Amino acid sequence: MFLISKLIWLVAQPLSIAFLFVALAALLGLAGLRRLGGLSALISTLVLFATLYTTAGSLALQNLEDRTARPADPGSLSCMIVLGGVFESEVTSARGGIEFNQAADRFVEALRLALKYPQSRILISGGDGSFSGVYEGEAQASERFFTAFGVPADRMVKDNTSRTTYENTVNTAQLLEAGGLKDCVLITSAFHMPRSLALFKKAGIAVTPWPVDFRTSGKITLGLDFTQPALNAQLTATAVREWMALIGYRIAGRIDSF
Repeated sequence: MFLISKLIWLVAQPLSIAFLFVALAALLGLAGLRRLGGLSALISTLVLFATLYTTAGSLALQNLEDRTARPADPGSLSCMIVLGGVFESEVTSARGGIEFNQAADRFVEALRLALKYPQSRILISGGDGSFSGVYEGEAQASERFFTAFGVPADRMVKDNTSRTTYENTVNTAQLLEAGGLKDCVLITSAFHMPRSLALFKKAGIAVTPWPVDFRTSGKITLGLDFTQPALNAQLTATAVREWMALIGYRIAGRIDSF
């Protein structure tokens, strides 16, 4: 399932769809099917335009982010679950050190909470999610990050094998039971929180959502935006991927609702 989902995403992301339709248009044109070729080219153009020059992707992402508000800091905190997906694994493995991607807020917030609540345990869930599987898992790399800021390694519980959010949930359930941990906050990106919460609910794990890494302002409306096509494409790809994952998990019965 992991490899299948990776392969599906290679062809289902917006820019890949645009490329496939323009390639199909060229082939249809060479075959003399000009009307079909023109239709394929039109579809490619519309996909590109919506991806690069509208706020459609940002709006779809904002819809996910707006579903869960982060609560105020509690009086005490015994456990936090931090979902991986924050390291540039290939770069970190090649150059050493700690190299984060856009989701770095997950670990920054976990560090803040870890320093504020020194009695809390930190469960890091995330392995190597690459095709090859040859890179260092995120849970393992996270130890270098936290200990660099004075957080003892013995406060950490590490799941270094999860490659998907579903595997995060399954492995986390086992680690929580083995460690006798409960009443945890769940730290992940805001757009990723609906799927994560649905999975944890399905698994019978009670958590307090702690969304971070917001990527929209919360005030976006549908319209044109010619100022930042590269960012629009990135936000659209993120939104499409997350919505596809929600639909796929629902169809597979891994979650009960969106």
